[in-house]
Amino acid sequence: MTHLHNASAASSGTPSAPSSASAVEPVSALRARLNSQLDAAARAWLDRALDEAAAHPGTHGPISAWELRIAEAGRRCGPEHADTARVLLLHAARADADALGRVYRQGTAAERRAVLHALPHLMPGPDALPIVEDALRTNDTRLVAAAVGPYAARHLDAHNWRHAVLKCLFTGVPIDAVADLPHRARADAELARMLGDYADERSAAGRPVPDDLHRVLALTEPGSDAPTASAPSPHPGTPSGKES
Repeated sequence: MTHLHNASAASSGTPSAPSSASAVEPVSALRARLNSQLDAAARAWLDRALDEAAAHPGTHGPISAWELRIAEAGRRCGPEHADTARVLLLHAARADADALGRVYRQGTAAERRAVLHALPHLMPGPDALPIVEDALRTNDTRLVAAAVGPYAARHLDAHNWRHAVLKCLFTGVPIDAVADLPHRARADAELARMLGDYADERSAAGRPVPDDLHRVLALTEPGSDAPTASAPSPHPGTPSGKES
């Protein structure tokens, strides 16, 4: 992963805020919630697309039908619901690490974000970590926020996870996006050292230290149970910036 201090602070959109809890909402609940929010035409399109993906999950020809539906989801379901629709399509298609990597590489920023949201629903092991690591090398705050969700909390090693936390601070992604933060930060002396160094650099340059840094630093104390969020975080289908 690119070191934090070598990354540009440029941002390409409003940060996404996936669930900060380590628990993952069941796919059945995602679909029920989305169905309640879509109009009749969008529900009919989604039902057909999910049935098609389930019936033909593999690649047929240069591109599979369900991959085309992923590209259509923003137009058919609306940008505010596209993330959830795409997660459901990837799940219905039983996308494996290769398929997820292909969709991520070929997709728009919004489609890449949906792949990141889908990882905890589809990948029990670390095979998809290259996708997370690529997203964390970008300066698209929507991708960074999606990348630090439950899948990263479970599978990123300590070194890369610490740099992911600092990447959030550096790019302005709220730490509430970081899944399982209190557990992973607790008693992490190395993370505390890195946070202190970053705060010192900011202060020496006459720049303010982000409030979120102090919140994470408090979590590094042994036995800390400090909360990280003041309100429930939205689900993957919540609006998270302009549709790409």
